Amino acid sequence: MKRLRLATVLAAALLALLPATARAADHPDPQPITGRQIIHDPTVSRPNSVQNVAYSTGGIIGARLSRDRKHWDDSRNAFAAPPDWWYEYDGTGDPWAPDISHRAGLYWLYYAVSSWGTNHSAIGVATSRSGLPGTWKDHGKAFTSETTDPWNAIDPAVVRADGRLWMVFGSYWTGIRMVELDPATGKSAPGAAVHHLATRPDAPYAVEGPYLLRHGDHCYLFASYDACCAGVNSTYRIRVGRSTNVTGPYADSAGTPLLAGHGRYVGTGGESVFRDEGRDVLAYHYYDAEDSGTPKLGLNTLHWTTDGWPIVR
Repeated sequence: MKRLRLATVLAAALLALLPATARAADHPDPQPITGRQIIHDPTVSRPNSVQNVAYSTGGIIGARLSRDRKHWDDSRNAFAAPPDWWYEYDGTGDPWAPDISHRAGLYWLYYAVSSWGTNHSAIGVATSRSGLPGTWKDHGKAFTSETTDPWNAIDPAVVRADGRLWMVFGSYWTGIRMVELDPATGKSAPGAAVHHLATRPDAPYAVEGPYLLRHGDHCYLFASYDACCAGVNSTYRIRVGRSTNVTGPYADSAGTPLLAGHGRYVGTGGESVFRDEGRDVLAYHYYDAEDSGTPKLGLNTLHWTTDGWPIVR
């Protein structure tokens, strides 16, 4: 794989390699939770006035439910059985990194199906009127990538901006990409260009798990840097850049992570953002160094500085 030039920059400082661990004083601990804490790549929504639902990698898109955002219980999977087409991309029928959103009276669930280390991948889409486990109807492939493509169609996240519907995605290869979606079908718009938001100049180009948030006059691109899925050896940390244009360019503020591992909380990443009680909440996973590196749910409130940058508390 040849060395790649940054296409649309998250800024040189943002791409500088920093230590994968941080002092506890630099980053807050996740807010205390109880119950079923094991999770990976969480996406969270509050589909009714009673409870939050968190979907994640594992199972057939496993789910957790909570009434107070503090105690979480296991629930059913999103689907009763894997759709047949999943096996074209993964022999185990195991989807990754879901994303939940709401529009046009429906909840929309996007997810990736792939195998480790290949970009023969697909992003699927499903809808539900309630957003709850066991109620989803799958609609097949929203976007795909093949080994001849310079991107990898995994880790989707959907945002509405500038009156249009967009999906950001990507992992390694050439980094973070974006494609416009057809609002009627939820799938890639016919002939839509694939925009390049960010990559890294250093092999193995380890940036993935993007999430886009519209706040004020800016779009904010959250991304996970370095390695996940290695328990206590994971080096994930979360960075963020912003732009006044959804397609970029994106720049960061200080070149430091929004959230990095510290103490027992190793490899913070796989992030998303949801609204709860009028506030933005950052959801992510970390690997618990005091529990054999088990992946667990991290939640922290996002606050916004006067000049429009998110900080975690």
